[in-house]
Amino acid sequence: MTTEVRIDALLPAEMARRAEYLGVRKAEMPFLPMFTLAILAGAFIALGAIFATTVSAGSMAVKAADSAAQFSPLTASLPYGVVRLLAGMAFCLGLILVIVGGAELFTGNNLIVMAWAGGKVSTAALLRNWVIVYLGNFVGSVATAGMMFLTRQYTFSGGAIGITALSTANTKVHLGFIQAIALGVLCNALVCLAVWMTYSARSAIDKIAAIVFPITAFVAAGFEHSIANIYFIPVGLFIKSFAPEFLSDKVVATVTANTGYDLAGLTWGTFLLNNLLPVTIGNIIGGAILVAAVYWSVFLRTSEQ
Repeated sequence: MTTEVRIDALLPAEMARRAEYLGVRKAEMPFLPMFTLAILAGAFIALGAIFATTVSAGSMAVKAADSAAQFSPLTASLPYGVVRLLAGMAFCLGLILVIVGGAELFTGNNLIVMAWAGGKVSTAALLRNWVIVYLGNFVGSVATAGMMFLTRQYTFSGGAIGITALSTANTKVHLGFIQAIALGVLCNALVCLAVWMTYSARSAIDKIAAIVFPITAFVAAGFEHSIANIYFIPVGLFIKSFAPEFLSDKVVATVTANTGYDLAGLTWGTFLLNNLLPVTIGNIIGGAILVAAVYWSVFLRTSEQ
């Protein structure tokens, strides 16, 4: 008797069944392992954000006076698109750690809707997973932001990293509400497509290859990821609130020139209401509806009927 060994990738119909199975497993996970893995995922995504910030530091266009240029030694050395491409590739680290290392990420768990739509997971179990994982992701991302603040990495390269972190945070809290939702929709459509494609994988290398292009694309295009923003914006808030010695007139002028807004609008309130709320709504629409519901209707609805 021989056993067939398959090394080719799973086809989409098989991927859908795997997604449904994994959705049930995730929904049934006990609280403590789920919350612990969610904290790890928040930290992993924050590590990707740290990598992306470091790669893009000093390359932002500075419109301030020449006296501020010392804080951006790489200004205008690379085109905007190239910088975003490099930052996107660096950010892939976060989802690679989540998928290959094993962790629970809220945006990726929007795919549990595939199991919910088929009646394999109850509404209560679905919402329980989302709430616990979101809170765990929040803890992991904010804790990592706090740790990075303590490292004083924001002072590296003549303050270029701190200026990039402040500019990123300040830009994000000034997005329009509908704009933030739309950017969140497109972001999590790509994130969930990346996770979806990993379901076809036969090896860790397959999973990494499936992740790189969708994640690089969403970062390069400037889309909004709720869990990543729980790092990007708090780290800027920590610098603003607890490093007054860093906020020289030159630094403030550079951040204002980069973003078009002064730092007065960067607050915990604008973080939660102007960015995190609409981006989370958009992420759910993009992941749960545009990816999970669509693939369920194509590959699972007919078979179940």
